[in-house]
Amino acid sequence: MHAYLVRRTVMAMAIGICLAPWAPLLAQSTTGSINGSVPAGANQSVVVESGSGIRREVPVDSRGRYSASQLPLGNYSVTLMRDGAPVDSRKNVTLRVGQGTDVSFIEPTATVSPSPSDVTALSSVNVTGNALPNIDVTSVDSRTVITSQQLARLPLGRNAEAIARLAPGVVNNGGGFKSDTGRSIASFGGAASNENAYYVNGFNTTDPLNAEGGLQLPYGAIDQQEVYTGGYSAQYGRSDGGVINQVGKRGSNEWHFGAQLLWEPAWARADQTDLHYARIPSSAPAGSLYQPRSRDNQWTTTVSAYASGPLIKDKLFFFIAGEFEKSRQQNVNEVGNNNPATTNNYRSPRWYAKLDWNINDRNILELTGASDKREGSGTAYNYDYANLRRTGTMGPIDDTKTGGDLWVTKYTSYITDNLTLSATYGEMNNKNYDQPVVYDPDLVRVDNAQNQNPGLNGGKAIHNGQVPDLSDPSRGNKSTNFRLDLEYKLGDHTLSAGIDNVKSKVIAFGTYSPGPGYVWSYGQQADPTQPISDAPGSNFVPGTAGFPNGEGGYYVSRNVVGNLVNVRSDQRAQYIEDKWQVSDRWLLSIGLRNDQFTDYNQFGEPFIKQTKPQWAPRLGVSWDVNGDSSFKVFANAGRYYLGLPLNPATGAAAGYISTQQYYTYSGIDPTTGAPTGLTQISQPVSANNSFGIPPDPRTVAAKNLKAEHQDEYILGFDKSFGEHWVYGAKATYRKLLSAIDDFCDVSLINTKAASLGYTVGSTNSCYLVNGGAGNTFTLLDPQGNPFEVPLSREEIGFPKLKRNYYALETFVEHTFDGTWYGKLDYVFSRSYGDTEGQQRTDTRQGGAAGSVDWDNRYVMEYSNGPQGNDHTHVIKAYGYWQFAPEWQASGNLQAISGSPEVCTGYYGPDHTDPVSYGSSYRWCNGMPSPPGSHGRLPWTFQLDLGLTYRPAWADSRLAFSVNVFNVLNQQRALFRYPASEGPAKTLNSLYRVPLYTQDPRYGRFSVTYDF
Repeated sequence: MHAYLVRRTVMAMAIGICLAPWAPLLAQSTTGSINGSVPAGANQSVVVESGSGIRREVPVDSRGRYSASQLPLGNYSVTLMRDGAPVDSRKNVTLRVGQGTDVSFIEPTATVSPSPSDVTALSSVNVTGNALPNIDVTSVDSRTVITSQQLARLPLGRNAEAIARLAPGVVNNGGGFKSDTGRSIASFGGAASNENAYYVNGFNTTDPLNAEGGLQLPYGAIDQQEVYTGGYSAQYGRSDGGVINQVGKRGSNEWHFGAQLLWEPAWARADQTDLHYARIPSSAPAGSLYQPRSRDNQWTTTVSAYASGPLIKDKLFFFIAGEFEKSRQQNVNEVGNNNPATTNNYRSPRWYAKLDWNINDRNILELTGASDKREGSGTAYNYDYANLRRTGTMGPIDDTKTGGDLWVTKYTSYITDNLTLSATYGEMNNKNYDQPVVYDPDLVRVDNAQNQNPGLNGGKAIHNGQVPDLSDPSRGNKSTNFRLDLEYKLGDHTLSAGIDNVKSKVIAFGTYSPGPGYVWSYGQQADPTQPISDAPGSNFVPGTAGFPNGEGGYYVSRNVVGNLVNVRSDQRAQYIEDKWQVSDRWLLSIGLRNDQFTDYNQFGEPFIKQTKPQWAPRLGVSWDVNGDSSFKVFANAGRYYLGLPLNPATGAAAGYISTQQYYTYSGIDPTTGAPTGLTQISQPVSANNSFGIPPDPRTVAAKNLKAEHQDEYILGFDKSFGEHWVYGAKATYRKLLSAIDDFCDVSLINTKAASLGYTVGSTNSCYLVNGGAGNTFTLLDPQGNPFEVPLSREEIGFPKLKRNYYALETFVEHTFDGTWYGKLDYVFSRSYGDTEGQQRTDTRQGGAAGSVDWDNRYVMEYSNGPQGNDHTHVIKAYGYWQFAPEWQASGNLQAISGSPEVCTGYYGPDHTDPVSYGSSYRWCNGMPSPPGSHGRLPWTFQLDLGLTYRPAWADSRLAFSVNVFNVLNQQRALFRYPASEGPAKTLNSLYRVPLYTQDPRYGRFSVTYDF
């Protein structure tokens, strides 16, 4: 009888999968749901219970359907009750974040309800071992969920971005952009890599300053990571790239402990390739050698541990994890660096703690604390580039402290069987500390010493060890996040509504020149008769010819930088949504979101107010074609708004200083490298009129400035075949509708104002505008009265805004059958237009709304083409194989076609510089140079392999692993320096130098023990 009942249970599971599930859709959440169908009958309910004491009893409707939503992640038992007694049960139901798990039942064979002991026997079948692979027909979005079990098996970098790159359409950025804690950030669907959102346990941890990365969990504390590549619901926004959502582990009634030691030794790392000049500067110390990267080495050691269990059985649980990473990097920097060689020590302490309190069956309280920090220190050395050796200690380098802490509290109340309320509040505090250990306030820093006149320095560049630009010790940022969500089930409808508010502020942001407040920067012209800058008006800088000691084209500039502000932003949103189960096979998701963004300057005055309705409709549909969850067709359309990070508030809205004053010189101090015998050839100039005057907040942004937003359309299908196979395809189209950047052609605005009869009293350095559109500027007359100056797109000289992305994704996946798991996907895509978005990869400009794009008409000529994150072909394959009881192999392969190679130069066939932008125009060798006209960077192939041994004599609690990353040791270029001239008609010494390449091959060894 027992075997018969087990067979019946297996059949029930297969039939249950064939019934269309009904469940609310969740996104970027910390919960999942259980739903399914039972034979219609009276007095039925379903009880779900977790190992952490969660117990909910939900009714079965007249059509035999039930749903238990917003359940904390974990393992559950699910029991069908009739007339108050159990009739069937399932155990070990594992939830996935944001997804619905189908658990369906059939009529038991006996007319008498089985006893609890019989139910326990039946429930020995795990619902996750279905005969058919799991296709979630309740979802209309595009996501990849990676579980802690997969993280433990796959050879991956230990951070959220490395995990995210498993998802289709996600690639590493090519501009070397990193988060404050040193992690390379990713690009989603052709968008800039700072257009993503990061979440931890429901809290938005995105960096509020530049949106480059976000606070994340210790690797071993991650329960699941969602990677959204599109189509998420109206409950969430503030991203037009993608979303990384981490959910941390939680405690249960079982005690668990564990520890891990990881080691990446220096001897297991291959040498990097050296970099060489395109043109050897006159004072180059070692010929063509620019940076001997083969002399770099590093090692990393990581220790982690965790513990979890009940403080009060079924009531109060804890999970705590700690991770400490220590690394040392011995680097030789590029020629001309004020710290030629360094030894850098980094310490990265991370921790995570969570308390879960089941107040009663209807109320849950969760408390989360986490910390993700990086501390750096080290020593600088002199270096003999010709003989490749260190020659003496210069002193300590800056101490740095980045990253921060967060705490989050979440309250969930199942007010009734159909009404659920959840409220989340949290705070995050980050430091951005960078202070010198030893500092000489009288020493003037020398930059670009390799461009010194070799007749005055003895043929060897002279520089000094003055520190980089200084910052305030209290520099950092703070964010608060409050969410309130209400869900109500009404027949076939699941109605949701709520608010999503984020407040952020940056504290003491900015830098200023060290020493007496300025820096010397050397340069040389190939033709001394040509202007250093032929910008009109006060920014014109003549050539060195005609000035004493200027015959050879050698000059030096006195550069001043200064900025220190506190700024903040307020981002609010409201949403309403209906998940309508139209029939057993059709699900319709209809949502509407309204975002509002307000940005404040250092005086607390708003300079951007986007508070009128910004409606973001979302529409999704899922069709369970066969009615058995084996074939899903889905579609999604939506609009997504993106608020500006705070970086623009520290620039265009703050009145920063960035000036240069040019001189010729007759000598060089042999000790400090400072110029002597100066002859002034210009007044202080600034390409963007950045003379430190704070602008009136009414004038900072164009009138009725539109927030960046885009529309997205998705159509796809997933289909199962056989017992463990799923395949599918998806088409995606994204169109950017509005972008924000700075516009700096002030003379054009002044000329239009004069033509309208206005007298301009003052102007700003730059104005925030909608790129590729007409804009209306607010200026002040001499008495301080505002007036408006409209400029059409044609008057400004802008091309129409364009950033279009389309992609076709195909995949095949083999679910884990106890022996092996594997997934292969291929994405064909194009990202093209006139802008990449908030960053510009091909010129390494990472500040949001601060690239040269849209600054003036000259830099936007010939801008249309494939953008910096365009990778036409991306192939990914990863998986693991349990080839023996104690042995497991794993692999991760990514083959990615190269992004466009770019060549920029001076303007026009005559190599002029009409707006002081140097070699930033889309001209090359006097010819137009649109993106994509110079070929592509090479394909990159990254193969990572792993091997794990779990000896039976240790009861499989002990594991020894070795991972090898970039097995092929390819170090192909990810970025080549694009500026072809420097100065005009002179080959830039770094043109096409591959400043960023693949990391060399390296190995990692680890020992893990879990109890």
